[in-house]
Amino acid sequence: MSSFNLWYHPLYTDGIHDEARFPKYRYQKLLQRLEQSDQFNQITIRTPEPISRNSLLLAHDAIYVDAFLEEKLDEKEMRRIGLTPWTPKMIERTLCLTGGAVEATIHAVKHGGITGNMAGGTHHAHRDFGSGYCVFNDLAISAMFAIEHLGVERVAILDLDVHQGDGTATILTTEERTRTISVHCSTNFPFRKSVSDFDLPIEPNSGDATYMEKVQEAVNLCLDFEPDLILYQAGVDGLEHDHLGKLNVTREGMRARNQYVFEEMLNHRIPTVIFMGGGYSKPIGHTIDSFFDLFIDAAKWNGRW
Repeated sequence: MSSFNLWYHPLYTDGIHDEARFPKYRYQKLLQRLEQSDQFNQITIRTPEPISRNSLLLAHDAIYVDAFLEEKLDEKEMRRIGLTPWTPKMIERTLCLTGGAVEATIHAVKHGGITGNMAGGTHHAHRDFGSGYCVFNDLAISAMFAIEHLGVERVAILDLDVHQGDGTATILTTEERTRTISVHCSTNFPFRKSVSDFDLPIEPNSGDATYMEKVQEAVNLCLDFEPDLILYQAGVDGLEHDHLGKLNVTREGMRARNQYVFEEMLNHRIPTVIFMGGGYSKPIGHTIDSFFDLFIDAAKWNGRW
């Protein structure tokens, strides 16, 4: 198997709308850590192109898409996403971020193995509005792109971020060729939950053992669907140090989660795309550690494909 292909753009560190919650250096520090690791020779960093408008329309309403692209969202819409204060850099950043997700999906379908985008997992974006710092839903877009353009028949979305993938659920609610599965904290954002195909809520402070039980249940639900592709939202905001998390999962528990997912996908030879998801530990180093583990293990398991 070729190296683990990971999409990254310098814009991922720019145009950040909330520096307090999303320190831009988490991307820079993570990339530096990967470059300095013994496994970096197994990783290929690729630069994405901006996604096309037509690809955005696979999962989003044209009026909403054009309002964002033409800087015509009103104040209420921007506040709902978290785009205040507004910066035009958010447009190019969002298009490149979403483009990276689709390009990683194309590579996984064509070549097999594991790919990833060092950003994204924007699962709170709905068809006609954004929410929770998510403009466009890269998971739903990638799923529909694979089905409509890559000959994929079934896509499973495995969402293990601490927050429910509410936007993914609503966009794909009537799409029988996809299965949405969300493992999340029961009392965390969004406080008004949507209905995924399968929701597996976890009570706060449950810790590693309970979390892993739900992860295993979620993976089994993926496999029962017999998907041709897995889109893996791999947020690490369930960490015990994460100030937005509440699940109290250790770094070792988070790493065991990822390794279990990778092993099962390897055993069944299901191409898998990693969407980076959330992570807001204080200090941010705990988040960077877990994302480093995620991508290093992805490279190792991809090497076994």
